[in-house]
Amino acid sequence: MLSLASPLAAAARLPREARDTLFLLAVIGWIVLLQTGHIPLWCSLMAAGVLAWRTVLTLRGAPLPGWVWRVGLLLLAIAATALTHRTLVGRDAGVTLIVVLLALKTLELRARRDAFVVFFLGFFTLLTHFFYSQSLLTAAGILVALMGLLTALVNAHMPVGRPSLWQAARVAGGMALLGAPIMLALFLLFPRMAPLWGLPSDENSGRSGLSNEMRVGQIAQLVLDDRIAMRVRFEGPPPPANRLYFRGPVLSDFNGVEWKPLNSDFPRSLGLSPDLRVSGEPVRYEVTLEPNDKPWVLLLDAAVAAPEVPGTQARMTPELQWVTRRAIGSLVRYRAESYLDFRHGPGQPVLGLQDYLQLPGGFNPRTHELAVTLRREHGAGPDAAPALVQAALDRLRTGGYRYTLEPGVYGQHTADEFWFDRREGFCEHIASAFVVLMRAMDIPARIVTGYQGGEMNGVDGYWTVRQRDAHAWAEVWLQGQGWVRVDPTGAVAPGRIGSLQRLSAPEGAVAGAIRTLNPTLVAQLRATWEAINNRWNQWVLNYTQGEQLNLLRALGFDEPDWADLAYTLIGLVVLASGLGALWNLWERQRQDPWLRLLDQARQRLHRAGLALPARATPRALATAVQQQCTDQAKDIASWLLDLEAQRYAKEPSADLRRLRAAFKQLHWPKRPSP
Repeated sequence: MLSLASPLAAAARLPREARDTLFLLAVIGWIVLLQTGHIPLWCSLMAAGVLAWRTVLTLRGAPLPGWVWRVGLLLLAIAATALTHRTLVGRDAGVTLIVVLLALKTLELRARRDAFVVFFLGFFTLLTHFFYSQSLLTAAGILVALMGLLTALVNAHMPVGRPSLWQAARVAGGMALLGAPIMLALFLLFPRMAPLWGLPSDENSGRSGLSNEMRVGQIAQLVLDDRIAMRVRFEGPPPPANRLYFRGPVLSDFNGVEWKPLNSDFPRSLGLSPDLRVSGEPVRYEVTLEPNDKPWVLLLDAAVAAPEVPGTQARMTPELQWVTRRAIGSLVRYRAESYLDFRHGPGQPVLGLQDYLQLPGGFNPRTHELAVTLRREHGAGPDAAPALVQAALDRLRTGGYRYTLEPGVYGQHTADEFWFDRREGFCEHIASAFVVLMRAMDIPARIVTGYQGGEMNGVDGYWTVRQRDAHAWAEVWLQGQGWVRVDPTGAVAPGRIGSLQRLSAPEGAVAGAIRTLNPTLVAQLRATWEAINNRWNQWVLNYTQGEQLNLLRALGFDEPDWADLAYTLIGLVVLASGLGALWNLWERQRQDPWLRLLDQARQRLHRAGLALPARATPRALATAVQQQCTDQAKDIASWLLDLEAQRYAKEPSADLRRLRAAFKQLHWPKRPSP
């Protein structure tokens, strides 16, 4: 039976150069593995193939491939990158090339200079991971890779003998710990500018989530996305889940297949304004919004005052949506207050409302016939609008309509198919069919998208809103009231609204098995992990310049700015340097350098298993080495006698500096295996 010790023992018997190369290849493989979700499949396969090839060459001691192979693979990688990304510049194409170059560089790993190029190319590749994610898991994976690269780098600076990788890892860990206070000071005080990291483009097609357009009937099956969209912390008890509507893009322009927003300046030019009127007590809360690469500021309906979004300003559109001047490409945190009881929009007919009655010709004839029938039964005109809205909701509630995530692909007349044929769909189908019917009855209507509901995390008390909570509802204009929210999905499936019957993404086999054995275990583990990740977001990713200035205020600054941050950081660096110099001076005065060097030699021999008196002289140590050791005994004994002569001889043959350098070059004996 093959045990784990067998390959480890075989690796230990390899020459040092081969062992060190295999370790470096393993570290590079881990770095590439972290990037597999963000690079093309061919890039992952090519990098894996090159690393496997280099591993075989190392194990066999075979020569490395010539320049023809390397240049050919490089040209192939460049061509594949250009075909995949349609460019050789930019974030995605650049990361692809960096990963390929890192793998190809191992094929010319002949000298220490080549190894150093690989080391620092690996460090740079690690940074590119933050282009796509700054999560706690990403940081943990990068930390493992960083320690591997530091270990390999330290090992490369130990040219003499065969030091163990564990010894190099301990030195690397010590270096990292010594540098940790400096990194902490830089993190806390280095002035922060605009976000440095980009994010992947939006890929919500076919998955739950928000978009600024909605193609009705083109998605046969909606895949629930369980990623977190935002976290909300309420001041006081949270409102009921069925009242939590976080407003996103408003879609009003319909071409028969696709809904899009109206031109934001067009309704305003016709006199249409938010005209927001609120009542009751506001709900105060804090939002931690995940990056979405869109300029949307998601707030509860409806907020009067603009939230303070770090690094930009937010404004309200005529359709009551809050947007910023630039896309939100990093985690942001902002405070806001909203009024759940509100009215908005004009109370009497205005010219701009005509934009919300437009329907393309030649689409959904049966829905238009249904509109005529309902108007014949309930009347026409502004006064009959509330009865017509209620009639449509009653039809949804009693007509056998069903909420489903697998409605299949719709044809040209999406509203007709929903109302008369399929009678099923998810919230986009329902909202679209409802708004088309409203417009066919001359009732101004539009689709509002955003997030609805969420769930409480019992560990940290944050309200978690996921991409699966993305929702579409309708707003109709009623005379004397303005725009009124109507959620037709609630008429079809009341459990979809709020938290009664939340939809959830399909589980894997392991999670499903655990949930079967212990229904609460998976939920508890998930809540705990999300609470930990939320703390990471709050304390690390969302540590903005405002948080830095608050730190300076706590330290006694009255009105701090970025210059105070820089001066404080410089002062800390000078203080730390001075303390280090004083410590070094105190150490030198506290212990004789000659005695310290003798003690280091005694410790090396003690680790090798030599029984030595605590206060043995250099000559006694030299005698013990010659009696108990065979390998390198002559060199070590000679060095010990030179050390004795440096202190006691009238004309010493070497000074302490030369003895200290020679000490590092000696091959000290190792403890014999039991």
